[in-house]
Amino acid sequence: MKGNSYFYRKLHSLLGVLPVGGFLVEHLLTNYAAFNEGHAGFIDKVEWLNSLPLVFALELFGIWLPLLYHGVYGLYVAYTARNNTSNYGYFRNWMFKLQRITGVITLIFVAWHVFETRVQVSLGNITHEELGVRMHDIVTQPWAFALYVIGVVSASFHFANGMWSFLVSWGITVGPRAQRVSSYIWMGVFVLMSAMFILALSAFVDVSFENTSVLTSAHK
Repeated sequence: MKGNSYFYRKLHSLLGVLPVGGFLVEHLLTNYAAFNEGHAGFIDKVEWLNSLPLVFALELFGIWLPLLYHGVYGLYVAYTARNNTSNYGYFRNWMFKLQRITGVITLIFVAWHVFETRVQVSLGNITHEELGVRMHDIVTQPWAFALYVIGVVSASFHFANGMWSFLVSWGITVGPRAQRVSSYIWMGVFVLMSAMFILALSAFVDVSFENTSVLTSAHK
């Protein structure tokens, strides 16, 4: 792997932006509809996504395989990384370390979340219309809500800080000033995404997500 490490790292970086990063943003907007538009708005977004042509191929090649590569190679990077924050406690050294830590947390969280939702749909245990109820059942458990908050904050940080690194490593932000401005921008994005994800989680706690059949029928 060492001989091709440059290629593997560049591919890992690129897939972290597109399509994995794009999927995270889309997932944020879909779930935020639960807060902004309620149960009916959330279901509308879910149904629209699942009505796209070749949706299975889009998910397989546009989400799951890139996510698998990004996650597995990311674990390798995290394992082999030389964190030197104990000797050099500079801001970017800490960002480097946190990027690896949040990457591991995010991978575990995504695997759990996918199993609790998408896998259950595939197994026929729930329908797409019942995803809101499924989320309600999960996040109304205090321990699960806390873990979800940790997961979405970690994912938001990993994406935002990863975007900063991507712009540097691909030669887009060159020079201290550009990188400093980029840092402010992406930390702002991190805060915004975290807030939106937490608001979405809070929306799923609402009792309106308890009865899909009634709400779906009323919406129709």
